[in-house]
Amino acid sequence: MGIIYWVIIGAIAGWLAGLIMKGKGSGLLMNMVIGIVGAFIGGWAFSLLGLTSNGLVGSLATAVFGAVILLFIVKKIK
Repeated sequence: MGIIYWVIIGAIAGWLAGLIMKGKGSGLLMNMVIGIVGAFIGGWAFSLLGLTSNGLVGSLATAVFGAVILLFIVKKIK
């Protein structure tokens, strides 16, 4: 169940981050990748800030936060 949870949260987080950063999503597979990588980045950033997140909403918020950071960095590199 853990992997399925990651994929679902990742897809939603990637899609939301795409909407926030450029106004559209990036396709299902890319949204999943962006969201899952974003979850790791968000978890790392939250730990640096001393924040924690719990449950579905907390996991989604962390993943979206990290995915937005990821998309921002990628946009600056391009």
